[in-house]
Amino acid sequence: MAVVRRISFAKAIAEALDYEMAKDKRVVVIGEDVGKYGGIYGATAGLYEKYGEDRVVDTPIAESGFIGTAIGAAATGLLRPVAELMFIDFFGVTMDQIYNQAAKMRYMFGGKAKVSMVIRTPCGAGFSAAAQHSQSLHAIFTHVPGLKVVMPSTPYDVKGLLISSIEDDDPVIFIEHKGLYALEGEVPEEPYSIPLGEADVKREGRDVTIVATAAMVHKSLDVANKLEKDGISVEVVDPRSLVPLDEDLIVESIKKTGRLVVVDEGYPRASFATDIAAIAASKCFKDLKAPVKLVTPPATPIPFSPALESEWIPSAEKIEKAVREIL
Repeated sequence: MAVVRRISFAKAIAEALDYEMAKDKRVVVIGEDVGKYGGIYGATAGLYEKYGEDRVVDTPIAESGFIGTAIGAAATGLLRPVAELMFIDFFGVTMDQIYNQAAKMRYMFGGKAKVSMVIRTPCGAGFSAAAQHSQSLHAIFTHVPGLKVVMPSTPYDVKGLLISSIEDDDPVIFIEHKGLYALEGEVPEEPYSIPLGEADVKREGRDVTIVATAAMVHKSLDVANKLEKDGISVEVVDPRSLVPLDEDLIVESIKKTGRLVVVDEGYPRASFATDIAAIAASKCFKDLKAPVKLVTPPATPIPFSPALESEWIPSAEKIEKAVREIL
């Protein structure tokens, strides 16, 4: 009988890593403070003691160095690295390696080279970490063919999706919202996988569809529960995997409700939110009963001030306002 416990998002990540490292000696973890420290959010805790410094590698503060090392190691086929980029904001110094090398090698070498690797990286505001440590830049990676992009919202999802990502033969950008690491949920003790490209309906409804990502899923669920008391039925869809994207499930939900609100913490221009809105416009135009509403931050750097940062982040109040407006 399956054993199910309540564990944190961070613990679920550690369990997925532990399972894959025990199963396949080619899986290595590499990054800043992933070893003895156990990761700044505790997501690699215990791995160094179990697998040693050869498979849990603490690196210097040199993102271009260790991300490049991970890509090269993956391309040889000898290792399947899981590299931790301490903040998604730091991808800039590694971007040529990610989008020009990792994303394109399999295509350019006719499938002879595979870059079987995962880049785990935290995103998200709410911690007064200021403009250079608080961004949600997932849309940038969804723009690049050859990369898969995963963005889980629950402890259950993060374990299953990380196992699938590590076993995938393509490079996966695995994005974890900082506000979720302490979140607890029911997670089976045994390993399981969730296929990339399968969205999940977190709450069924009939009047409005909310498509939300990461921490915004939980704010949307809170709003949906509140509005239910007023007779408003909200369906909450979590894409989980941004590339590949489960367009069929999203379109099915929009056609059912006829109304769409997209809630995302990324910047508003050329964003994941606008991508979902474009899908709705092109595939559900005749089914829409109201204009699509986007709930995103403003197009400004993220403030350090807690009061201003709180105003910057999409709030439950703004989500509720958007839902009520399209009704």
